[in-house]
Amino acid sequence: MTTIPRSPGPIPLKSQVGGHPGVMTSEDGSLVIKPALPVEVAFYQAVLADPSLESIRPYVPRFFGTLRLEGQVDEERSAQGPAQSIVLENLSYGFAKPNILDIKLGTTLYDEDASDEKRARMEKKARETTSLETGVRLTGFQIYDLEKNNPVITPKSYGYSIKPADLPDGIAKFFIAAAPQRDSGAAPAHPADPAAGAGTTQGTGLPADVLLPVLSGLREDVAEIRNALSGVHMRMVASSLLIIYEADPERAREGVRIWLEEGTKKVGPPYAIKIIDFAHTRLKPGEGPDESLLKGLDTVLRLLDGRIEQVRAL
Repeated sequence: MTTIPRSPGPIPLKSQVGGHPGVMTSEDGSLVIKPALPVEVAFYQAVLADPSLESIRPYVPRFFGTLRLEGQVDEERSAQGPAQSIVLENLSYGFAKPNILDIKLGTTLYDEDASDEKRARMEKKARETTSLETGVRLTGFQIYDLEKNNPVITPKSYGYSIKPADLPDGIAKFFIAAAPQRDSGAAPAHPADPAAGAGTTQGTGLPADVLLPVLSGLREDVAEIRNALSGVHMRMVASSLLIIYEADPERAREGVRIWLEEGTKKVGPPYAIKIIDFAHTRLKPGEGPDESLLKGLDTVLRLLDGRIEQVRAL
């Protein structure tokens, strides 16, 4: 049995930007405790044990086991179904001021057990949002306002309201380049990041020379994730790509410096990226990779490429 660090009782997770309510965290913030169906529990267990899933293991949150209602950790699947929870690493732990984006992946939003009514409803949702055309939907995100020292949440309604052509603007609103510093009384050498959109708080964003390696590193990781998933035969419905990067400029700069010089993410990681939410994930040996999912990852790669070019031009 896998053991987890002892900590007091769980508390609500404040940094959740997508998914269903009810996610908790350990009091020290290092663990996430999330209600889970047996399908999701089985997937996490398979990632640990199945050699065919070894390639995606680095891109899935670390799994510590399941938590029964009575509070006991047990890695064996419980007959109680939804009553059990999974215990995972908290991906935002270690960030001083985490900027967090949840990207829903795939063009298909229902699994094989869905009723006719749910299939029709999910197909309509995919058509009316960015999901069907691009394989992604911006579920929600938070950006730290450094002047007020608090995160600003962009809710799910934003992702439902935008069209495919608006996705680059949405990515720019999340990956904001900070307004350049100016000498007292002098005009800035160039304006604040125009791609971030009107109304962007001056106290948000990273300097371009820090944001650019973060974007480039994320782009490399998404390409690796896509390559890994292209070799796995499964259907991953309604899963998300969770992206986190450090909003504190000095901490981010130091994290990037150490990461580039030593290849490690000491001090605090400049960014993190994982695939999350596997309540509708099923292994499908012999049926090939999930093309719906791969389409979404291809869209993410194009969006990151576009944002990298915008930041380079600043």
